[in-house]
Amino acid sequence: MIWRREASLEALNAMGNGNMVGLLGIRFVHLGDEVLEATMPVDERTRQPFGLLHGGASVVLAETLGSVAGWLCTEGEQKVVGLEVNANHLRAVREGLVRGSCRALHLGRRHQVWQIEIADEAGRLCCSARLTTALV
Repeated sequence: MIWRREASLEALNAMGNGNMVGLLGIRFVHLGDEVLEATMPVDERTRQPFGLLHGGASVVLAETLGSVAGWLCTEGEQKVVGLEVNANHLRAVREGLVRGSCRALHLGRRHQVWQIEIADEAGRLCCSARLTTALV
């Protein structure tokens, strides 16, 4: 297991109250030994004007997963800040839920790199993102 902090899904979901995570309806749904997963609805909050999942909303889901996963890998007063995020939008989604799955590619003393795969309800990959974080 890579996590250094104790956390429940309830506690992680409570972190979204009063900020963009809660506003977009992002919900943590699985905390495994080496993976963190969350869902986000594709609705009026997350669609672009042409009716498709907004790429920026996918990036919010990806950065949320990577940042929270990064924090779970820290101890004490350490914090995690994003340095770089990139995302490839591979498939359009019009409705339903998307599910992001986050795994560590690198867990160093000063930096972390996270791979986030976002899929539609049929399990088809719609976005592949990578987040680099710094530990401060």
